[in-house]
Amino acid sequence: MGYRRGDGAVMPGQGVVRGPTLIDEVRRRIRARHYSVRTERAYVGWIRRFVQANGRRHPRELRAVHVQAFLTALAVEGQVAASTQNQALAALLFLYREVLGCALEGLEDVVRAKRPQRVPTVLSRSEVSALLLHVEGRTALLARLLYGTGMRLMEGVRLRVKDVDFERCEITVRDGKGGRDRRTVLPSSLVAALREQVAFALAIHAADVEAGAGDVWLPQALARKHPGTGRQAGWQYVFPARGLSVDPRDGRQRRHHVDEDVLSRQLKRARIAAGIVKPVGAHVLRHSFATHLIESGYDIRTVQELLGHKDVSTTQIYTHVLNRGAGAVRSPLDRVDGA
Repeated sequence: MGYRRGDGAVMPGQGVVRGPTLIDEVRRRIRARHYSVRTERAYVGWIRRFVQANGRRHPRELRAVHVQAFLTALAVEGQVAASTQNQALAALLFLYREVLGCALEGLEDVVRAKRPQRVPTVLSRSEVSALLLHVEGRTALLARLLYGTGMRLMEGVRLRVKDVDFERCEITVRDGKGGRDRRTVLPSSLVAALREQVAFALAIHAADVEAGAGDVWLPQALARKHPGTGRQAGWQYVFPARGLSVDPRDGRQRRHHVDEDVLSRQLKRARIAAGIVKPVGAHVLRHSFATHLIESGYDIRTVQELLGHKDVSTTQIYTHVLNRGAGAVRSPLDRVDGA
């Protein structure tokens, strides 16, 4: 007689038999909906915290009042950001609706974490130039690409060879925020360097294929519907990882894209070297891209399309610019002083 672990393995010499755990089922449902690995990890983490906060009782024994108390404690005692509380709520709603098949009602009294209204951190053109000058190594091109296209960090590292159009100087961003595709500009100044990077990525892929590997992760059920697609050159990442790694979902060995934390660390070092006192992350490059376009007189609708914002009101945050463009504001002190 043996027992069955959460991963389905049967261990000898034990007298207890059990089926998949709750977390196993959560993971199965998440993967059936093709959610990202990041989302899976976040949801599982929140569900575990919720269970632990309620004395490790099974969620079937808990009700909306327990969810309400958990979310309120995050805001009041934990003082988490509004986005963090919303993520926890999404995880618990997924648990009850998709896994347990229960409707959760009565969450209207949850104390919501306050969402601060902040203008984005933006670098001047000279600051961007100084920052990029100090970004070194294989991430230097990626940093320039994020600023030159307005892509988010994960959109950049997940860029595939087939989505770079050198003839039209366009990049197609697949499955961006909200699951939307869009096109953005490919800076002509980066064409030569990006061609070299693509050639480098394809050379690595060819070596992987020669060694019996060369498969890349494919979205949704594409790999099952079209066997062999993952070995095609066009589906390879433009910025591949240095080595092969094991996919945590299916245990297969593949070459993933470069770790996004590599660029984050480079930007931190570059900021210090450039003497920039503002906080700088990859998203600041996206903010700077949008602001500099508006400063140059581009229509806000154009900027909205390049950024992939669903609503133009999201893009309007970049109109905080005070000293550039047609809507520039000049301080009255400058006129008094004759400046």
